[in-house]
Amino acid sequence: MRKAIGAAMIAAVLAAVMNVPIADSFVFTETRSETPAIHYIRQSDSDRFVIRYTHSIHLSDVIETYEVTKDRKIRLLKMEYEDLAIGLPGHAEEGETFTAEDGRYTLEYENRMLDSFVLYVADIDTDLEFRYDGRVYDLKKLLDRGSSYQFEVRKLSLLEFLKGVNTNGG
Repeated sequence: MRKAIGAAMIAAVLAAVMNVPIADSFVFTETRSETPAIHYIRQSDSDRFVIRYTHSIHLSDVIETYEVTKDRKIRLLKMEYEDLAIGLPGHAEEGETFTAEDGRYTLEYENRMLDSFVLYVADIDTDLEFRYDGRVYDLKKLLDRGSSYQFEVRKLSLLEFLKGVNTNGG
């Protein structure tokens, strides 16, 4: 009986330890799956990241620059692009600054805060990159094409690290 109680206590402690959040990560979680896969990139000391994609209609690059706040919110800092129209604004709203220079447009945000956002990985041959800490991650190769992912910054537990897909390559 003592051995069974001891084994149960060890199992409970181990389960608790495995579920304690331990490390900040950029997390991509499938949104349209009954058993969603988690892909992650461990966060280092750098708080800025960039998403660069080729606009599916204009076929020109869009560069979005973000910053992670201390409370793991995502602050959209700016968007840079070459074409106006569908999905790419030609003016600033309140709290934004719009500039046009040398055929490039920049939309800067004063305080655009996000908890998370959905990233769609289109099944077309255009670029979709996540740039962080001097590395470029080709999301078209790392994530499933035709799938949507909830993107957020959060602490992952050891269990989530073991179950997830480490896109850092380590």
